[in-house]
Amino acid sequence: MLRMRSLMIGLLLLAASGCSDAIRINGGGASFVYPAMLKWTRLYAKEFQTEIDYTSAGSGNGVSQMLARTIQFGCTDAFIKNDQLDKFRESGREILHIPLVMGGVVPIYNVPEAKQPLRFTGDVLARIYLGEIESWNHPDLQRLNPEVALPDRKIAVAFRSDSSGTTAIFTEFLSKSNATWGDKENGPGAGTTIKWRRGVGQRDNSGVAGYVGRSEYALGYAELMYARQNNLTYGAVEIADSVKANAAERKKSKNDLPLNQRIFLQANLDTVSAAADAKLSTILQTNPDLRYSLINSPGANSYPIVGTNWCVFFTDQPRQSGEAMIAFLKWATTFDGPGQRAAQELGYAPLPRSLCELIQKRLSEQVKWID
Repeated sequence: MLRMRSLMIGLLLLAASGCSDAIRINGGGASFVYPAMLKWTRLYAKEFQTEIDYTSAGSGNGVSQMLARTIQFGCTDAFIKNDQLDKFRESGREILHIPLVMGGVVPIYNVPEAKQPLRFTGDVLARIYLGEIESWNHPDLQRLNPEVALPDRKIAVAFRSDSSGTTAIFTEFLSKSNATWGDKENGPGAGTTIKWRRGVGQRDNSGVAGYVGRSEYALGYAELMYARQNNLTYGAVEIADSVKANAAERKKSKNDLPLNQRIFLQANLDTVSAAADAKLSTILQTNPDLRYSLINSPGANSYPIVGTNWCVFFTDQPRQSGEAMIAFLKWATTFDGPGQRAAQELGYAPLPRSLCELIQKRLSEQVKWID
């Protein structure tokens, strides 16, 4: 399947470019950005003599291959941690993180009885994956969805079996929502790969979406794009501000706020963009290397499970292919440019103007050529 995806992109580019001496750039990694990357490579090939081969193999695979220099760039939804970056700095090598797109990770499910989006909290989702909530009609799920007669059916849980940035985004949210999940010694924790307590593993976003789509009473998580492409129902998740207000009420009265006083949002262009905008000033001030988290952004319209896909690569690059890669990345990240507009048409949230400007500056100043 992965070979076929890579081959398809290559064939499309060859047909579109019609030029045998085109420059070739090799990349791979996250399935999160794959729909955008596929569209970008088609558009870019029509205008420039550059072939971009991208293999959707998961964030962890993309980073590993980039670090081994078997590909020129990797794409990941989980930024590289300090210990790895420091290891390469010791040998005089730097790695850049370039944001490409932003998007929401959504709880997807297949419950025929539910005719409208179900409500979830981070705590309830964590407890489902921990095995504490096993059936759809569990009292805590039913209380969140009183207008639906949820069935007495076991929840068939799906998770990512590969090293996945989408998993990193989702499990960071669960870690911040549930004390058991976030327990550093005994909890599953957050990361591209974790030890799941229950469920069936599926490879990449399309694998999880496919499993949920064909399995009644299944639940999984996927990037919003894949939920839409597979016509899957996805839930509304309680936002961070509402969770805080409800916790304060429970501390005061030992009761939850009425549902009509709590805020549950589905992911869409507006709610994902609101999450990014809410943290943007902090990002620009405190994260000059452009590694940041958008989980649980404040604001009444901020969807809580939002992630970024980064392109990662070494700052030292062969001049010809390196210049071609930087040109492509500048094209893809220009504010309101053809790359960002194409991503928005697919359902990704566009990068904010000030972030795009900083990205362009880093791409112009922080790459050095190996002649």
